[in-house]
Amino acid sequence: MKYSQQIGVVLCLLLVGACFLPWAFIPSLNFEATGMNSDRLGYGKPGLMHMIFVAVNILLFLLPKAGAKRINLFIAAMNFAWGVRNFTLYSTCSAGECPVRKIGLFVVLLLAIAILLMTMLPTTKIKRSDAFNQ
Repeated sequence: MKYSQQIGVVLCLLLVGACFLPWAFIPSLNFEATGMNSDRLGYGKPGLMHMIFVAVNILLFLLPKAGAKRINLFIAAMNFAWGVRNFTLYSTCSAGECPVRKIGLFVVLLLAIAILLMTMLPTTKIKRSDAFNQ
């Protein structure tokens, strides 16, 4: 794709915003957890790890080197794995009580998938040699 790197940067910025959306609501605690505020659940700030991955992704999206694109794929896969972990952690029932999944949890997972897809579609310049033209 011609604009995959620019789309990837935009998706990364959207993922940062999605970390502040509500991820789950726990009725017994009357608490709405986000990626940056889950203190009462003891999960820490899982959105912060997404932001670290996304910062590296943005830097690697902007570098026009082949090695950067390969590392970007690895970092995006780690980001996706972290998103799956968060989705599982925030939506798992515990002690007979199931949290209500909110839109932010789905948005983060979908954006992580989309970022991973954009890392698989880098724009590369192909140099044609004269040996093939003869």
